[in-house]
Amino acid sequence: MIAFPLLVLALTGSAAQSGLVVGAVAIAQLVAGLPAGALVDRWPRKLVMLGCEAVQAVAAAGLVLALWAGVGGVGLLVAVAVVMGVCRALFEPAEEASLPRLVPDDQVPAAVALNAARTSAGQLSGTALGGFLFAVGRVVPFAFDVVAHVFAFVSLVFVRLPGRPAPAGRAPAHLGREILEGLRWVWQQPRLRVTVFCVVSLNLFFSAYYLVIIVLANERGVPSGEIGVMAAMLGAGGILGSLAAPYLHRKLSPYLLIAGVFWALTVLTPLAVFVHNGYVMGALFAVIAFLPPAANTTISTYQLLFTPDHLRGRLGGVLGVTGGLAAALGPALGGWLVEALPGPAAVLTCAAAIAVVTILTTCSGTLRGFPAATQARELEETPGPATERNP
Repeated sequence: MIAFPLLVLALTGSAAQSGLVVGAVAIAQLVAGLPAGALVDRWPRKLVMLGCEAVQAVAAAGLVLALWAGVGGVGLLVAVAVVMGVCRALFEPAEEASLPRLVPDDQVPAAVALNAARTSAGQLSGTALGGFLFAVGRVVPFAFDVVAHVFAFVSLVFVRLPGRPAPAGRAPAHLGREILEGLRWVWQQPRLRVTVFCVVSLNLFFSAYYLVIIVLANERGVPSGEIGVMAAMLGAGGILGSLAAPYLHRKLSPYLLIAGVFWALTVLTPLAVFVHNGYVMGALFAVIAFLPPAANTTISTYQLLFTPDHLRGRLGGVLGVTGGLAAALGPALGGWLVEALPGPAAVLTCAAAIAVVTILTTCSGTLRGFPAATQARELEETPGPATERNP
């Protein structure tokens, strides 16, 4: 994702076209998100993941050949970006829906947290690696991408994913009706609704806050090297938080953990107003990033175990679309804030928004009613989902 915009800039010198190519990935993922979730519930999930890796390997190889021949243009880059976005829209809900069938219920929180740590580590290392490989040669990052997707394909071949029994009495439905069924399921379950609200709100305001802090640091004359350290410490905090998340999940009740994370963020986010050093800001970033993985682990575990297996793909599609919208709107909101307000005021506005969500979360009767027992026990007591799971 760092090599794409660098390549467009090298070919055209246009920042706008660079943004178009990167944005095409996110837009394709959003547009395909809901249909992809329904298809994941229809099709064998392992084959979906294998197909996504194979298609991405072919797309990346085609891009390498075009660049090698000197015929790669922005149109081809947009097309490859769209393919990557659609494959991501299919792969992610298939992967998430498969997780509870690969590990016992009591290990789902650890698996969710380790997947989050893996993602954070990949993003952190991939950004640095992409820039380095692009410096070696324009085609090198994309050739590396081909190898990575082939490796992932071969690895997935050896994953023994238990088969899914067809739900009794369910005939194939129209794709649109299946999408609506998934949306209704999420909307009609109060705990799913409130947890989706928590995650979307957190992603929206934190992504806005991140951009505001970067702009504020730049305005205060923080060197670009220190800003890079800030971003790296944010990623490191997320990785450490993901590793600690299973322990916190076991020790704290869901309500206390989720509300506690929001209250900690409410206290920590305004402190950036008083920080003028990039390394200190990076430490604050690391502490802030350390907290959300624990709440996300609890929320994701509940969502996966509570949702029937034949709806998990659509749950992933809904979460992917809502999360993608929040990720897209957050930076736009942050950019608007720094244009309309002085840096400190923009920081405090983000902090105030997080405080409002914190109060709503704390006062939520639905969250207070979350069970203190394990999510697996609740699943066993819920008619429907437990009978469709593979022992």
